[in-house]
Amino acid sequence: MRRKKKTTSNPGLKYGFRSGLEDKVAAELHEQGIPIRYEDPDEVINYTKPVSYHKYHPDFVLPNGIIVETKGRFETADRKKHRLIREQHPDKDIRFVFSNSRQRISKTSQTTYAAWCEKYGFKFADKSVPAAWLIEATRSKTK
Repeated sequence: MRRKKKTTSNPGLKYGFRSGLEDKVAAELHEQGIPIRYEDPDEVINYTKPVSYHKYHPDFVLPNGIIVETKGRFETADRKKHRLIREQHPDKDIRFVFSNSRQRISKTSQTTYAAWCEKYGFKFADKSVPAAWLIEATRSKTK
């Protein structure tokens, strides 16, 4: 039985290009006698992605200013958002109430929601707002 020759689904890779189209255009330019400079390291154009502004609406704000964010699922975008908010607003006291803080942040990670909070300095609880947070709120309000 004759074996088929192994081929790539991207013929341009064979010649150092990222796609078959790049390979085709390079061949056309070459046929016309035009020197090819493919992804020349001397031809780099720097650019900056535009800044994007966002708004965060806290789930609950206690009388003392403690912000309580409730989370069933704590996805990557939420984790990034809260790290940015913490970095840009270190005066805000944001705390989480999770359905289950022992839940892992992904199927492949051993990090739990609780471990993530501990790593980044966020206080957290499971299922409901702890009474201590409410007492803390009362004390802070009277100061």
